[in-house]
Amino acid sequence: MSAAADFIDDSLQYESTEERAEDYERRLGDSLEFYGASVGAIRGTIRNASRRYPDLQHDAVTALASELWARPVFERRLAAVVLLQSNIKLLHSSDLTRVEGFLRSAAVRDLADPLAVDVVGALLVRLVGQDAVRARAVLERWAVSENIWLRRAAVLVHLPAFRKGEGDEAVFRRTVRLVTGAQDGRVEQVEEAIRVVREAMES
Repeated sequence: MSAAADFIDDSLQYESTEERAEDYERRLGDSLEFYGASVGAIRGTIRNASRRYPDLQHDAVTALASELWARPVFERRLAAVVLLQSNIKLLHSSDLTRVEGFLRSAAVRDLADPLAVDVVGALLVRLVGQDAVRARAVLERWAVSENIWLRRAAVLVHLPAFRKGEGDEAVFRRTVRLVTGAQDGRVEQVEEAIRVVREAMES
């Protein structure tokens, strides 16, 4: 592992408890491994890593996120999400390919939803011109994917814009048509996401 990944992994394990790991497994299932670090400790670890390695730019940040995600440990993967959230201004539309891989293997909504809302959704708000067009094309492909987490993400990415009063209702309606028309599209995970965004539109 890189020095930054080593630092993050060591910190997460130091902040962990067996009781919390068992609680995570009861709540989230056994599709991932768990150290037992709290969400606050994960966020604090990424802040500390940013101070320790202040010169990380786009390529280093995205590579570090992939390094953290590579092992199926919940805390490492959530740390990767927090790292991308913290460096959202460095991300490009081309990074959606990497995030798509994360979403496909997210396994739990506690990872998939912040990726969709706080990473992809936050990125979309910033994109303009051809970058925005390319991103929308990727999201339309997600909307008809066989992968539930990609379809759910294609819906939830609209949340940040609607929360800011800048959402595009026509684009959202098209997304809903795509996800509900996909094979096995009307599943509860996707229907719930649609309800969440519609509530944000109405608030």
